[in-house]
Amino acid sequence: MDSRTEPADSASESTSEPEPPDAATPSAASHDAAARTRPRPHAQARPDTRPDDTAARPPLLRELLLVVGLFVVYKAGRLLATGRTDEAFADAHSVWGWERSLRLPDEGSVQTALLHSDTLVHLANTYYATVHFPATAAFLVWLYLRRPAHYVWARRILALVTAAALAGHLAFPLAPPRLLAETGLVDTGQVYGPTVYGAHPAADALANQFAAMPSLHFGWALMVAIGLIAATRSRLRALWLLHPLLTLLVIVGTANHYWLDAIVATALLCVALAVVHPPHRTATAPGRRHGHEPAAIPVRDLPELVGAGR
Repeated sequence: MDSRTEPADSASESTSEPEPPDAATPSAASHDAAARTRPRPHAQARPDTRPDDTAARPPLLRELLLVVGLFVVYKAGRLLATGRTDEAFADAHSVWGWERSLRLPDEGSVQTALLHSDTLVHLANTYYATVHFPATAAFLVWLYLRRPAHYVWARRILALVTAAALAGHLAFPLAPPRLLAETGLVDTGQVYGPTVYGAHPAADALANQFAAMPSLHFGWALMVAIGLIAATRSRLRALWLLHPLLTLLVIVGTANHYWLDAIVATALLCVALAVVHPPHRTATAPGRRHGHEPAAIPVRDLPELVGAGR
């Protein structure tokens, strides 16, 4: 009996044909291509991107003409309300009575605190006379240069509030509390200085002293604070509210405005803010690109496919 076994066919039954090297493991070129598709940290969108960073800045000459034109129209409109002395004092008596009915704080309490120091009164008068326009102008200039989209929004808000205030001054002439003997308040501007008003309202050709309601001193100051809070990202930006707060104490303590003047200005500003919407921020979450497209998903190194043909 033949105990020998026949050898197996080495060409067909041994092992399968070995695979080429590039089929078993990724080549160096594949690794390089995968590395190139990985997103780099600096290429991702920043979460604090603002629309103002790339917004088109309005033409400077047009904006200057527009702002100056609005100011001239406002000043001319205020002067139209002069000569209505009897009506202005009658309205002042009404406002003083309304405040007492509403149990609002007495303006005299704020002025009494100022009168403890001549220096403090002088500083309050100086603040009233010199901060109002420069602060608002600086606010608009900064927005124009650094936040163009917010500049357009703030300029529209201020224009609406100012136009509404002008209509209020024409429809409701109001003598300030410093001119109303019933209040018992001191005209701090005339007594301690400085002042922007003449001693006799009827003869004052530079300002309408019967345009107390609403208070643009307070309305503009509040808009400056709101605008800076909306346009900045500082953790301390809420401190800008100190500007309207200080303005409120000054206009009341110097007897240039009633509490109701500031309340009406705040109401007008709220309406304007509801009508003119601020620019939308385009902040994107990390890992997202502009246009809501998902960022490229990092390609992980592929493990070596050992024995892929087995």
